[in-house]
Amino acid sequence: MGKANSGSKENASQRFMRATGKLRAVFGPANRSSLVHDMTDENRRLLAQRQAETQQWETITRPDGSTYVLPRNPDDKSLR
Repeated sequence: MGKANSGSKENASQRFMRATGKLRAVFGPANRSSLVHDMTDENRRLLAQRQAETQQWETITRPDGSTYVLPRNPDDKSLR
């Protein structure tokens, strides 16, 4: 548009990187770490805690399709 073509054409990835350069300067590069890794002991404890927390709730579905959550045992205050 406003640039003169200097004879070397940019490929799609180069155009994308140039177009998103300012966004990447603000938000940083994409995370490239692996999703497959061993769980740490801390993550195992957190997972067990989250699973225990979800067991105390029951999801009720109304006839119109909407849902709401109720405690399974209203007297149990152990995780709240």
